[in-house]
Amino acid sequence: MLVVGGGIGGLSTALALSSRGRPVHVIEKAPEFGEIGAGIQLAPNALHVLAELGVLDRALQDVVYPECALLMDALTGERIAELDFGSEFRRRYGQPYVVTHRGDLLAALVEGCQARSDLITLETGKTAIDVTIVDGRGRVECADGSVYEAPLVVGADGLWSVVRGFVLRDGPPRCTGDVAYRGAVPIDLVPNASAERATMTWWIGPKMHLVQYPVRRGNLFNQVGVFTSDRFDSEADPMSRDWGTPGELDLRFDRMIERVRTSASLLNRDVRWPLFDRRPATTWTRGPITLVGDAAHPMLQYLAQGGCQALEDAAALGRGIQLHDNDLGAAIAYYERERIERASKAQLWARRVGEIVHGDGLLALLRNALLSSLPPTDFRYVDWLYAGGSRRDSVVVPGLTVPAPSTSRA
Repeated sequence: MLVVGGGIGGLSTALALSSRGRPVHVIEKAPEFGEIGAGIQLAPNALHVLAELGVLDRALQDVVYPECALLMDALTGERIAELDFGSEFRRRYGQPYVVTHRGDLLAALVEGCQARSDLITLETGKTAIDVTIVDGRGRVECADGSVYEAPLVVGADGLWSVVRGFVLRDGPPRCTGDVAYRGAVPIDLVPNASAERATMTWWIGPKMHLVQYPVRRGNLFNQVGVFTSDRFDSEADPMSRDWGTPGELDLRFDRMIERVRTSASLLNRDVRWPLFDRRPATTWTRGPITLVGDAAHPMLQYLAQGGCQALEDAAALGRGIQLHDNDLGAAIAYYERERIERASKAQLWARRVGEIVHGDGLLALLRNALLSSLPPTDFRYVDWLYAGGSRRDSVVVPGLTVPAPSTSRA
């Protein structure tokens, strides 16, 4: 079996397939396996998958266990809401909520794959440029002329997926006009960060937000600043440097309280990240070729679930292979039934959450009034997400039954 892409989704898929006794070849275009970016949030639904894949202990080595998530008003400095990650949260979902460095998570997955070198082959420097089906098998050609064929090809090649281009032919992803600046800095450089090592803080304001949390056992402080650009032109090249500039970042954050402004000044200005997503797809598969992770369901970061949902994909595909050992078509069909509605719901929720947290005026007033009324252990809005569950079955947690995700594509 061939996996195109060696990020979180690709390596976790390799682990899931190999755990069912299937040999897997992973090709990655970069010269080495590594993650661009800084922090990643791992909710209980992701940790359950890492445990299933046998890499949870390694993945948890350098994580931080935040005691809570705070939603703060970036204009006034007032607390809006709190979500408690303590004992009740852990009992409810069976795992904690952790934050870590993306590189640390990927290292755990790479080491897990290397430990199964009898079944998993990892190869870098392979850029897929063409995908076809030949005699019922997936065929991938790379820029260096090498060609790979396999009974199952899994596209885990991210937002700009070449494999998706063959499977769905649905054009480029949608740029939202939001842009992110990221960076992890020594924790002592950030005002008040050392005193809040066990807190994940989300500062929100009109057309902006700033997420802050410690990583690497609290030695680094991860920050992500996001804002909606007034210069964005949906008809122009979304990768143009004419919009979402550092100057716009400073102007957007200039209205916020001093602590937010000072923190934003530490963001890495060298790389900007325009934010993209897609409308949910009705299928991720064409013949023996299917998609996982951002190649299947790219979503905005407002749910902090992109990597988590990719992990869920890997686990579901592995279960499909286990249940339908001699019928790859049935295995892929099982995978889609288990995942496509839930991942689609996450895509749509991510859009809506972004609109809500970036709200202004009456929307912001109503948002703050609603959320401030919730106690820290009220998990009603995250139960469906963190408890996991399949497409067809309800998710049962103590005291609550969460219906299966809606089929809405609005």
